[in-house]
Amino acid sequence: MSDAVLSLTHLHKRFGALQATNDVSLALEPGEIHALIGPNGAGKSTLIGQIAGHIRPDQGSIELGGETITNLSVAQRARLGLGRSFQVSSLAEPLSVMRNVMMSVQALQGHSFRFFKPVARDEALLAPALEALEHMQLGHRAWTPVSELSHGERRQVEVACALALKPRALLLDEPMAGLGPEGSARLTELLEALKRDVPILLIEHDMEAVFRLADRISVLVSGSIIAQGDSHAIRQDPLVREAYLGDCDA
Repeated sequence: MSDAVLSLTHLHKRFGALQATNDVSLALEPGEIHALIGPNGAGKSTLIGQIAGHIRPDQGSIELGGETITNLSVAQRARLGLGRSFQVSSLAEPLSVMRNVMMSVQALQGHSFRFFKPVARDEALLAPALEALEHMQLGHRAWTPVSELSHGERRQVEVACALALKPRALLLDEPMAGLGPEGSARLTELLEALKRDVPILLIEHDMEAVFRLADRISVLVSGSIIAQGDSHAIRQDPLVREAYLGDCDA
């Protein structure tokens, strides 16, 4: 029996004549970062949608912690431990960093949003939110409005919001998007440490970050996985170099 935290088995998804997902299988193991890469139009967004619950596959199954989640809603998957960050920020900019993460904790606990209660004294929300922020080394920015953060810090807050849900697995959708070299290096370092606590399925175009972070890589082209392996194997794979990496030494 596989010890995979998250597993996709023979997923298929068609939109009319377009085969967006074609017999995709992959597994996310404990303690690893598994990167999913591929050119634009490869079907990554459709696959992410199936994992997150926005899109229902035509065939195949998705399991989280050994439990089938193929037909569950986005919210049900989150409650079972699927955390994710989004390519486009979903943070409430006028609110503080802490308030944003606390709202994630409230969602996990099933509470209504208690905006009129002094949040600084609400220990049931404060403690797990602060723990998530400390994981991302943002405790010193807890009461700073999100609108005052750098782009890189906002990315860290988004990951902290996902961590506050106590996930079994993290789905990170292009967390390096828009970051400069310094911000990318900073987030890469944080994710390297984070995988010890929660395995990460990473969708990313920054190949320098991918090759540094990923324990395993799956390459998606035209809806199909054409290669899986560690960074060295993927760099050397002729099909991958032709379809995606080209002649670069990424």
